Amino acid sequence: MTDTATMEKGDKNVDQSAKEAYFTAGQGQLIWTRFKKQRAAMIGAGVLIWLILSGIFADFLTPYNPTITGRNADYQNGAPQIPKFWDENGFSLRPFVYTYERTRSIETNFRWVSTINRDKRRYMVFFTEGDEYEMFGMKFNTHIFGADVGKIHLFGTDGTGKDIFSRTFHSINTSLAVGTIGVLIAFVLALIIGGIAGYYGGWMDSILQMITDAVRTIPAIPLFMAIAAFIPAEISSEGRFFIISIILGFIGWPTLARRVRTHLLTERNQEYVLAAQLCGASPAHIIGRHLLPSFTSYIIVDLIISFPYMVLSETALSFIGLGLKEPVNSLGVMLQNVTKADVLLNYQWNFIPVIFFIVLVLAFVFVGDGLRDAADPYADTKK
Repeated sequence: MTDTATMEKGDKNVDQSAKEAYFTAGQGQLIWTRFKKQRAAMIGAGVLIWLILSGIFADFLTPYNPTITGRNADYQNGAPQIPKFWDENGFSLRPFVYTYERTRSIETNFRWVSTINRDKRRYMVFFTEGDEYEMFGMKFNTHIFGADVGKIHLFGTDGTGKDIFSRTFHSINTSLAVGTIGVLIAFVLALIIGGIAGYYGGWMDSILQMITDAVRTIPAIPLFMAIAAFIPAEISSEGRFFIISIILGFIGWPTLARRVRTHLLTERNQEYVLAAQLCGASPAHIIGRHLLPSFTSYIIVDLIISFPYMVLSETALSFIGLGLKEPVNSLGVMLQNVTKADVLLNYQWNFIPVIFFIVLVLAFVFVGDGLRDAADPYADTKK
């Protein structure tokens, strides 16, 4: 009896400690506690982290340079090469692929035809040296895998012989970079404009809201068509990259600005704001140190949710030829290849980047929805 009573008392103490920890936890801890309970959001977060890291370390994780300098001229529109461990010639401890040979003959009207030579194996090698790349300000030439002879293409090649596997991971990095720059620009503009409009109100709020409504009514596609017409043809790919990022940021701030404005309009008359004003605090200090921190969780959620829309915008613009172009590797640039009838009928492996694009957007959506529910203080009472 004594042991049972002791155990029950211990369980009660544990429950009491857990409750105290919950009620004394900070806002970030509460959001993380609620977020962990959502399986879809956690899976989406894991996939998203994997994709982000894959994009950052794309040079190391991929075997070849994704630009025109890294193409395989002898294997254009080549099918994916799936590593094997055995075939009719026997078993191998090292994964291998077959050698593809290109020939011309009168039977094919002297066109190049690729044939598989099953007697010639190309063995995969790991941590091999290859194309030089720069990462974190240092130069490397080590790649996680490659082939002992010739090249290996896990996702196949496109019409110019460029490795689709390498291009896909570099495209993820580019699209995320465009989205990050665009979101940061929109974030800063939204906090400044929404904060001023919500704190001061009156005629200043009216003017800023007219500007916000005007920006919201600007159609994105005609805007980019006009800008594309004025961008010089000789501008570098990096220049076009930053132009697209900046424009996406300048047209993406109104939604968050309206939410910040609405929150500050309701909070600016609270007692803690009046106390800060009586202490001589400046409006910038009150907005930055008192009003916006009470809205932090919703700002973070809005930023996460904005990422897939930025990525979608870049992809859509590049897809229709108004955004990034070759030799830049982005998901939108790669999706241009799948619009050709010849690719749809004969080279379906060009759709592999589409799968990564869908997974990336869905991961952002699941994480954003999870954070939105986790940041809602009334989420538990709604169930």
